[in-house]
Amino acid sequence: MGSPKHRRRSSPLPGFASGLTVTVAYLGILLIIPLGACLIKTASLDWPQFVAAAWSARARSAYFLTFSTSAIAAVIDVILGTLLAWVLVRYEFPGRRLMDAVIDLPFALPTAVAGLVYSSLYVKNGWFGQFLIPLGIQGSYSRLAIVLVLVFLGLPFVVRTIQPLLGSLEGDIEEAAASLGANRWQTFWRVILPSLRPALATGFALAFARGLGEYGSVVFVSGNMPFKTEIAPVLIVQKLDEYSYPEATAIAVVLLAGSLLALGLISWLEARNRRYAS
Repeated sequence: MGSPKHRRRSSPLPGFASGLTVTVAYLGILLIIPLGACLIKTASLDWPQFVAAAWSARARSAYFLTFSTSAIAAVIDVILGTLLAWVLVRYEFPGRRLMDAVIDLPFALPTAVAGLVYSSLYVKNGWFGQFLIPLGIQGSYSRLAIVLVLVFLGLPFVVRTIQPLLGSLEGDIEEAAASLGANRWQTFWRVILPSLRPALATGFALAFARGLGEYGSVVFVSGNMPFKTEIAPVLIVQKLDEYSYPEATAIAVVLLAGSLLALGLISWLEARNRRYAS
């Protein structure tokens, strides 16, 4: 037997070597290699060409629309998702199981179908459009249409993130707050909400990231008008249709950098909230 210094240490987890191999292969094949190929393709442009392709007036307009609509939709999802999770966890009513199942519909529904449905509802002769358009509310082929469809697609992420944490909260804390004279709003704002902050930040991040990369549904409802309703993924596809591959990858790199920066900031806020709560 060898000395203890040279003995091979066994992992406490079974299958560590094979699991690590699968993880590294997954990261390499599905994440690192495609991102590396994107950067290499962009490297074929010199700096002035990169700036001209990735920071043109049309591209900046698409970036602003993409990030702003995704952020607005994510905020709405956090508000609506919190209300839905609260109702599903705290109340018993007929049809509760059905409502709980319907929330997951955007996960299974093709995004193109969602776009077609929303565009048909809010056009001039649609069920909603015939009442909204006379009031000046354009729910189709507008920025509002993009927000509406992104809210629909991102809502399940928020509900499924908040629901387990809300269900794990003990009712004794709320009873103690009520016994000390706090009303329902004060109990929610000062007792429940601080515990939900990490889940709210995670839900916002998931809905925001979902909106940034959405294409299939937005292309049907936005109208894809440059400088008005054209999002960055649509601009990338249009560049690909024009066989402008370096320009398309340049726009994709900027969108990727902005997405990573936003998600990094949200992750930092989430970690900060967790430290504050603990």
